[in-house]
Amino acid sequence: MITENSLKNKADLIVGIQWGDEGKGKIVDLLAKKYDIVVRYQGGHNAGHTIVVGNKKLALHLIPSGVLNPNAINIIGNGVVISPDALIRELRQFGDMSNKLFISDSAHMILEHHILVDQAKEKARGEKAIGTTGRGIGPAYSDKIARNGFKIGMLRDINKLESEIKEYVESNKKFFESLEIDLDVSQLSQKLNWYATELNKYIIDTRQYLWNSLKNNKRILLEGAQGTMLDIDHGTYPFVTSSSTISAGACIGTGLNPKDIGNVIGITKAYTTRVGNGPFPTEDFGIDGERMRTNGHEFGTTTGRPRRCGWFDAVLVKSSVKLNGCDSLAIMKLDVLDGFEKIKVCVAYKLSNGSEVDYLPTSYLEEVQPVYREFDGWTDSKGIRDFDQLPENAKKYLSEIEKLVETRISIISTSPDRDDTIHI
Repeated sequence: MITENSLKNKADLIVGIQWGDEGKGKIVDLLAKKYDIVVRYQGGHNAGHTIVVGNKKLALHLIPSGVLNPNAINIIGNGVVISPDALIRELRQFGDMSNKLFISDSAHMILEHHILVDQAKEKARGEKAIGTTGRGIGPAYSDKIARNGFKIGMLRDINKLESEIKEYVESNKKFFESLEIDLDVSQLSQKLNWYATELNKYIIDTRQYLWNSLKNNKRILLEGAQGTMLDIDHGTYPFVTSSSTISAGACIGTGLNPKDIGNVIGITKAYTTRVGNGPFPTEDFGIDGERMRTNGHEFGTTTGRPRRCGWFDAVLVKSSVKLNGCDSLAIMKLDVLDGFEKIKVCVAYKLSNGSEVDYLPTSYLEEVQPVYREFDGWTDSKGIRDFDQLPENAKKYLSEIEKLVETRISIISTSPDRDDTIHI
């Protein structure tokens, strides 16, 4: 577990180990009470965290999961791309967040043209569609890299921002026409003024804020969106997101340096899910996969799309652990496997040439075949909060996972509820 010494002058980090949707929101919410500041460092409102407290369910897309901690400051870092419309709507759940939320003035905005381009390109790909949410995240990051983006800090000068957006739209007129996009900028001034009125009070230089916070011994928790296998460099390209989802991305997306990072906790389900297209070696297309989807309520927080489900992939998790430098793992949704007579774990991949490997190939993942080890199932793990009270077969399953991925398990979740959690 995270210790007092490890927290001092360090920022701890929560990172998804699979393809996202691992349950990071619950863990950040659970741990946030120990921290002064919770920071979101990448992604956009294509990601979603669902947090359940009692009978209340909250869906977060941009606001950090520490929002339920009354004492925590929440920061949206420079690595995030922000839809002002989506953020303003999300803020309505909480009322005035003055002095509770800060937004990096260097975070880039998702504007109307980004959303329209995203949807048009995805439609044009047809059967080769990546499976994006169509919310403009990719085009916003593309403009950022191409040095054509618009930072949210530019809302401080509406006249200049409006002029630059109109100039951008005009200079890209032929590109928009090729995608059959007709942009109407007649209401742009009104919309930008609305953004500024609602958001300017939250916009600051968050780098300086975080540097000063570490200097003053504040406890900081960093959270990303999506998961390791959706990382732009190390994920299942091209079926990935447009940002650095791994732990190294936390430095890029906040302005902290690698020496500022303390403990890294990787979040993984007791099985595997994926939303969108792309390779998924352990996907189960039969009754077991459907049972995981039903038991685990596996539908996207942001889109409502049904998630693809399959068995735990120890090869993938082991590689993700190395990429992120995980100190420990949190295993989520153990209770979803209740009632299975046999449970499979992928322990190796068989390549097209017949050989077996115990590592994640950097290409041709869609061609590998999983090599499984079977475990006896269990019942009645739901809601258990003491490791000793877990079914024996569940304990054996977790013990073998630790050996296979070469990382200890520090947290086990046995239901969506905040309190149904085992700390080891």
